[in-house]
Amino acid sequence: MKLLVHAPNWVGDAVLALPALRDLSGSLPENKIWMAARDWVRKVFAGEEFVSGFISLPRSLSFRGLRRTAGEIRGHKFDAGLLLPNSFGSALIFYWAGIPERWGYARNGRKILLTRSVPFPPPLPRKHQWEFYRELVSKLGFSSSKRDFSLTVSPEEKRWAEDTLSSQGINLKKPVAAINPGAYYGAAKRWPPDYYARLSELMDQAGVQIVIIGSPSELPLAEEICRHMSFSPVVMTGKTDIRELAGILTQADLCVTNDSGPMHLANALKIPVVALFGPTDPEVTRPFQSPSSYIQKKPVCWPCSYRECPFDHRCMKSISPEEVFSLCRKYLQ
Repeated sequence: MKLLVHAPNWVGDAVLALPALRDLSGSLPENKIWMAARDWVRKVFAGEEFVSGFISLPRSLSFRGLRRTAGEIRGHKFDAGLLLPNSFGSALIFYWAGIPERWGYARNGRKILLTRSVPFPPPLPRKHQWEFYRELVSKLGFSSSKRDFSLTVSPEEKRWAEDTLSSQGINLKKPVAAINPGAYYGAAKRWPPDYYARLSELMDQAGVQIVIIGSPSELPLAEEICRHMSFSPVVMTGKTDIRELAGILTQADLCVTNDSGPMHLANALKIPVVALFGPTDPEVTRPFQSPSSYIQKKPVCWPCSYRECPFDHRCMKSISPEEVFSLCRKYLQ
């Protein structure tokens, strides 16, 4: 069987899908598994042996873009397709592509497009996102193995990270903290830049070297943090792709991060994580394996789904740098 998996659309969700995909691969050892993924996600799967090939998904969900992608998929003659996103559009692509078997959660009015559907789990009790993916694969009849939540990083990727950080003046024999101040969802999920700066100062005084990470769009955020600091950290923001970022994280002794894709990358690499949560629900998206901790304050307006806080951002501003530093210390001893 030749199977196409529609990957999640975001880096963090893609990382959390890995246990389910490994279950699928273990149940189909002689079959070919391809990934249909957006360009910014596909490198999450680049180190996985079970992936036979990739198909790029369009950035835009326009009618023309969906049709064009469906035509490309049709030419590969897949036997079955697994949909990890719950959107109607993802199911429509596979339907237009003529994939005979189409599997996924029956949600958002798309059950009619699926040949095998699984009822979406009830809202309570709340489940972590990785459980949604694994439960889907399990209820489709594929066996579950022991939970394997990890990310594969090659020796070459680790060496690149070692050489790059050393060239920037980082002494890898001393403690290194990766600081991730961004969050693609929006500013509501971001701890304030001056708070990150104060935390970095506290870490520097304790002999911890600081490396700021993030995407190219988050470079202004990194620069704002630097303006509040009395020393110059190493800024890798916008200088890495997903594989290179994973390599950088393997060299860190700690990652301090907002609720974001890099948080899940670090957790999958088993790098100690201290996560800062604001408007989102940690029961669903927290770093769930050790070593990790998270901090969250719940004002009366919590939870919310705002990208930009319409009030005073109290859920994040009530988390002090000193409080975070105190939690970080246990991972740096």
